[in-house]
Amino acid sequence: MRIATSQLDLRRASSLDNALDILRDRERTPIAGATDLYVALNFGTLVPKRFVDIWGLDELRGISVRDDILVIGALTTYSALMRSSVVAERLPMLAEASGQVGGVQIQNRGTLGGNIANASPAGDSLPVLAAADAVVVLRNAEYERRVSINEFYTGYRATVMRPDELIVAIEIAAVEGRQWFRKVGTRAAQAISKIVVAGVRGPATRIAFGSVAPTVVRVPETERALGDGASIDDAAAVLMREIKPIDDIRSTAEYRLRVSANLLRRFWADTA
Repeated sequence: MRIATSQLDLRRASSLDNALDILRDRERTPIAGATDLYVALNFGTLVPKRFVDIWGLDELRGISVRDDILVIGALTTYSALMRSSVVAERLPMLAEASGQVGGVQIQNRGTLGGNIANASPAGDSLPVLAAADAVVVLRNAEYERRVSINEFYTGYRATVMRPDELIVAIEIAAVEGRQWFRKVGTRAAQAISKIVVAGVRGPATRIAFGSVAPTVVRVPETERALGDGASIDDAAAVLMREIKPIDDIRSTAEYRLRVSANLLRRFWADTA
């Protein structure tokens, strides 16, 4: 059953400071592109009823490089990420992932900060950010703090973010090595990932998977095996012990294990 919009309470923020002041309330949920919240509204599963609209805050948009750190505003859309020459040069796997998020309408409205805050283990951008050791910049009316994306999630759709905090930016240090991204779904686009993986092969190999655990996960034992010179078959065996996928309506645990191992082999071959 759909939720009537008359049941919802929306305030529109005029500036970032105004948004943070509104969030002191601690009972309002930020809303921007709304590509996930509108789905929940349509299906009648939307839990929050009080929102603060931050879509109009240009302070939270933009892509820049500061002190060799790639800085992406939280309201930067997937379309903007795909068009950015800076992202193409420094983090091409993020540009590729952005092109596989839904269709054009979603890419024009969906934001990187929203994908992080939504906390779905199937979020297409999240393995990229995890493999790149991205940092999430959080701010409330009193302070600003930084949290590694690999420490940001505490469980299924659960994060360390406090009710009065807002994601304002994502920071990514220069990534050394060859980058790689793959998404496996029922079709090329507009499908939730059955498996999504991003990797960096360099002095420190980094690999992250989505849809194989309650959160996006790095696979440190597999990374260590590859770094120590293990064969790809041995590393794949380590991976299959390290991840713990489940059966759900989109796929089975067995399928996810086998495909994850195959994707690891493809990553290693493609980046040789």
